[in-house]
Amino acid sequence: MLSRLSTGGLLLASLLLTACSEEPSATAEPAYDEARARLVIDHYADMALAAYSDALSEARELRGQIDTLLTDPNEETLAAARQAWRDARAPYMQTEVFRFGNVVVDEWEGQVNAWPLDEGLIDYVDDNYQAVMGNPGARGNIIASQSLKIGEQQLDLSELTPELLASLNELGGSEANVATGYHAIEFLLWGQDLNGTDAGAGERPATDFATGNDATGGHNERRRDYLKVVADLLISDLEAMVAEWQPNQDNYRAELVADSVENGLRKMLFGMGSLSLGELAGERMKVALAAHSPEDEHDCFSDNTHFSHFYNGKGIENVYLGEYQRVDGETLSGPSLSDLVAASEPQLDDRLKADLNASEAALQTLVDSAANGVHFDQLIAPGNAEGAATVNRAIDALVEQTASIEKAALVLDIQALNPDTANHSF
Repeated sequence: MLSRLSTGGLLLASLLLTACSEEPSATAEPAYDEARARLVIDHYADMALAAYSDALSEARELRGQIDTLLTDPNEETLAAARQAWRDARAPYMQTEVFRFGNVVVDEWEGQVNAWPLDEGLIDYVDDNYQAVMGNPGARGNIIASQSLKIGEQQLDLSELTPELLASLNELGGSEANVATGYHAIEFLLWGQDLNGTDAGAGERPATDFATGNDATGGHNERRRDYLKVVADLLISDLEAMVAEWQPNQDNYRAELVADSVENGLRKMLFGMGSLSLGELAGERMKVALAAHSPEDEHDCFSDNTHFSHFYNGKGIENVYLGEYQRVDGETLSGPSLSDLVAASEPQLDDRLKADLNASEAALQTLVDSAANGVHFDQLIAPGNAEGAATVNRAIDALVEQTASIEKAALVLDIQALNPDTANHSF
């Protein structure tokens, strides 16, 4: 259940039947103005560059707050670092729509946002900690260990470096071994959430980062080093992705814009549909709800899941409308998929925009619920029928909008879009 879906997969039969029952009439050739469509693809790349640049700037702000925390560990500086982590999530979660269909992003993402993770690999955990069965690194506790034996392999952990931590991802073949990225930082800042489906997030004390007589948790110098190294690695990873979207460079963007218009539009629509259906509705919501498992919620240590879901949805809308609001408040807008669809089937364009509004409203209810003290992990609790209904309404809205995304693809003469379902049935 890591955030790593293959980019294949078939749509559900029920969803295909829905799409076929309302399939738009065949579009006369050409389905779109090619020069205009190329502008849409170029603007898509501009939005990717802006969103990843914002994610990078917020990660640097987070690193600054981590420095402040480590200089003077107290509850105020810890709270500020936690808020900087939440702030950093908002632009990053809007980038995930670029992952599906763009292989360079999909292959990069695992080091940045993989989840759920067996946090016992990183640091101390409660005695009742339930790890993934058969994970050889589940209690490796890198912070407390100078070495780690996995099978016949003896790993030297004495010096915590970006290269070492990156090499420990999927250690021993287990996807639950995640040593880097946003969620590793999240765990270090919050610690385990031991509240289950009751109210409350992780409660790691600031003294876990202290030195001298005030220190708690043990191995504090190693914990401090780990936090700095993993934050630096996040920044360097984001720098690498920003570079991939710069114009007039020998990079992924150049490959994208040089490709056929059909392939570019397909990647855009496939990314929208796959994030909407298999990833957000499926992996991030349905799995956690079906299992009543807070361990399977996306931001399980911080209880920030409602915002991560909301901004995933916002990213889908951004791509269709050709609009992205930057962290400084500026709105980047330009030629869009909406323009192309509206030119041929204005009613379908209106329908898809209505579906996007409906899913945004459904995801907003998760945000509103959290603001009223009932977070995602409480909504998915066993016996919480009202909470389950709230989550299911969001899932249903995402499924509905995916059907409209497929119809938009057909209008643009893109057959068999097949957004990834992650093998979920809806």
